[in-house]
Amino acid sequence: MEVVNSVGRRKAAVARVYVKPGKGNITINSKPLATYFPLEIFQYVVKQPLLVTDNTENFDITINLDGGGIKGQAEAARLGIARALCEIDAEMRPILKKNGFMTRDPREVERKKPGQPGARRKFQFSKR
Repeated sequence: MEVVNSVGRRKAAVARVYVKPGKGNITINSKPLATYFPLEIFQYVVKQPLLVTDNTENFDITINLDGGGIKGQAEAARLGIARALCEIDAEMRPILKKNGFMTRDPREVERKKPGQPGARRKFQFSKR
């Protein structure tokens, strides 16, 4: 099997994921997973598709992350890994879909409108 690549997105984050057979190493922007995401919850989020399909030790994963914040980046990486696993083996798709890893979360930040302090917030009304 050669290298399989896929893209995952969430909010403003984009993850380009490259999966190849290996020992289970995950590298993000040339850093190990534990260095890039020091909080264990985000490490768990990135590994979720591998844990659900019992493939934690089967693949080496390289991820290029760009944009967004820490949570968006972790969830973008999760979507990218899930898509790559489906490309490798189509029988994993129902398991990943049931756990919600195949759906791209479409929610984005609403733009700020002119004449307002935020997207929805208005300036305080003054009667006099």
